[in-house]
Amino acid sequence: MGKLEAIEVEFNENKVVYTPGESISGKVTVKLNQPIQCKAIKVSCNGFCGITTKINDTAWTTEEQYFNNTISVADKGTLKQGDHQFPFKFLIPASSPTSFEGSYGKIIYRVRAFIETPRFAKDYSTEKPFYLLSLLNLNELPDIWGPSTSEVTQQFTYMLLKTGTIVLKAGTDMKGYTPGQIIKVSAYIHNQSSKSTGHIAASLVQRVTYETKKPTHELKSIVEAEGGGVKSGREVKWEEQIIVPALPQSSLNGCELIKIEYYVKVSLKSPDVSLTLPIHIGNVSLDKKRCHSKKEIPPSKNELVAPEAEAEPSASSSMNTPAAQPGPRPAPRPTPRSRMSSHSFPSAPPTEYHHGAEGGNLMNADFPNKRQSQAVSPNAFSYAPGLFFPQNQPPNASAPAPSGPSSRGSTGATAPYPSGNGAHPMAAPLSHPPPDYGTSAYPQEAPPSYRESCNT
Repeated sequence: MGKLEAIEVEFNENKVVYTPGESISGKVTVKLNQPIQCKAIKVSCNGFCGITTKINDTAWTTEEQYFNNTISVADKGTLKQGDHQFPFKFLIPASSPTSFEGSYGKIIYRVRAFIETPRFAKDYSTEKPFYLLSLLNLNELPDIWGPSTSEVTQQFTYMLLKTGTIVLKAGTDMKGYTPGQIIKVSAYIHNQSSKSTGHIAASLVQRVTYETKKPTHELKSIVEAEGGGVKSGREVKWEEQIIVPALPQSSLNGCELIKIEYYVKVSLKSPDVSLTLPIHIGNVSLDKKRCHSKKEIPPSKNELVAPEAEAEPSASSSMNTPAAQPGPRPAPRPTPRSRMSSHSFPSAPPTEYHHGAEGGNLMNADFPNKRQSQAVSPNAFSYAPGLFFPQNQPPNASAPAPSGPSSRGSTGATAPYPSGNGAHPMAAPLSHPPPDYGTSAYPQEAPPSYRESCNT
């Protein structure tokens, strides 16, 4: 049996999750079987980010230091046999980023205690990690209000000589979500060819960038949902819902080496047509009361079909309006603008394009639909914090977890710290009822009345 029986670091109240700007305090316990000579007993608190080019490697190629503070809790002398306790306290800088653990890098915080002994004697040390969570309030992000929409028109060749065109338009109901909320995805497909397409799918994708000399990008599909195909010449509408699992937040403010992004990918198979819808994952959900009334209104079906046509009625109506109007004159309306993505996409030939590509509401019994489900890859992501606090959700943020054979996948995020009450630290009540995948909407054909109204 050696001179030292144990040296331990303990945090007050066994707390392991803190916020930037908070103080961290505790004690170092030293248990000795025999007296030892020491030069000093020191305690340090530090935080840093390390990244590498090899997966799960801790030989960091690039590091970023956030703070490193050291105090001396005992001076030179002799430590007697028995138990000794030394208190400590540190202030965590307010600019420290949220903890994170990825395949190519980590943001680490820890408290280390070490006993310095005279020359040629053995030093003793120990350390204990803690974790930081800087809440990301989605309401404070720029350009967060309204839906996320995009569209693409793509030509393809099949059977060597034949050509066709696919029109794909998609959107999400919001641009920001918190774990437990539901992403409502809608897609409109017009198959302007004589060939049926493969299945349509929507997936929530995480993209992590590690800023080495040659940046490393890590893409992970977190959740996937799949529907049926689209027959030739059909215009269909497809809707799906995705529950946001426990995920790290989009922004790591204060960290220059790791960047986290999320988007929903909507894609068709055979031909391969896809688009992306950028979104944000945070800790404080959007408060629609803070949104301006014009920005709260999501785009209607007609806006998704032909948003540029909105400006024409307003122009003609202004010309026919009499000069004198009774009562106060209303404020001039701004010219409506397209809610579509500003990206340039290939255009379909004018002779083949038809309005109303976004489909309608009737179920087409002849559609070759596939079973829809939500699948979460068990190794889709790994991260440290992202603690989700129920008080940041609306009062009605509670709902049972999805169940049944149509919902499958792993629900465990690999958060590396324990929860105070024994539950998973990322567990959070759902702010919306879970989607019923047993009755989830398959691609639906547009009714004749709806197509006629779009063409007129």
